[in-house]
Amino acid sequence: MLRPPAVAGRFYPADAGELTKQIQQYVSATASSPRKTVRACLVPHAGYLYSGAVAGAVFAALELPKRIILLGVRHFPRGQPLAILSEGAWQTPLGLAPVDAELAAELKRACPLLREDAVAHSTEHSLEVQLPFLQVLAPEFRFVPVALGTVRYEELRDVGEAVAQVVAAHKEQVFILATSDMNHYEDDATTRRKDHKAIEQILKLDPRGLYDTVRSEKISMCGLGPAVATLTAAGRLGIARAELVKYGRLLPPLLLPLLLLLPPLPLPLLLLLPPPLLLLLPPELRGAEEEGCELPPEDD
Repeated sequence: MLRPPAVAGRFYPADAGELTKQIQQYVSATASSPRKTVRACLVPHAGYLYSGAVAGAVFAALELPKRIILLGVRHFPRGQPLAILSEGAWQTPLGLAPVDAELAAELKRACPLLREDAVAHSTEHSLEVQLPFLQVLAPEFRFVPVALGTVRYEELRDVGEAVAQVVAAHKEQVFILATSDMNHYEDDATTRRKDHKAIEQILKLDPRGLYDTVRSEKISMCGLGPAVATLTAAGRLGIARAELVKYGRLLPPLLLPLLLLLPPLPLPLLLLLPPPLLLLLPPELRGAEEEGCELPPEDD
């Protein structure tokens, strides 16, 4: 199966040369040396105008392995709520990103809840926008795409436990790449208050605490599923500590004339979990480049 690009030309450049140049700029702006060997990261999935610099800062800090489990969001109610693709390739302007069929088969065996489904992935942007970064920085990578549309805690826990099981079974490093934004479309004070309540649970590496906080506080964190699954996997893999590196708010330059009309956009939060886990947890980046990020009902 070949999955064509769904958001090229909107979320990121459709021209290969321009796309490569943009990614290199994002990465070089905050490149650190030496790069860290970690077990997982969580990056934003808005358009590159809003999230590219943050994603670049994270990817620049990582020694990316060749095998990756990519946990994204199913933003739209199409297809299976726990959807995997286990063969073929995804196309971007930079070429084909091959699916790791062997690793996908292992994950499906470990988590029978996952269903083979192309529909859930067909227009989903949260996974696609990660691929050009990986193609530039880890050209030989293979990946397993998983789109999570459920917010049932037990199902997210099961996915996280299965991911940890598969990762732990390999001597060769398997990297967990998850994606989320945080609170959406509210004023600055409300967003900061909600974000920090969620951050508190993330710093505790507490997937249940994060889940309960997001639900009770009505935090529109569209990547709650990938975040809970990743924190669950982190616990199973023995990750013991999280560190808050940076949090702030940012208004994109193109929206400066609208300063008095629109609340500012959140600047993604950096969370460092010392090796073997690095997480980047961003608040929502508002704008036309992000679509469909509403918190689904609990019975979705």
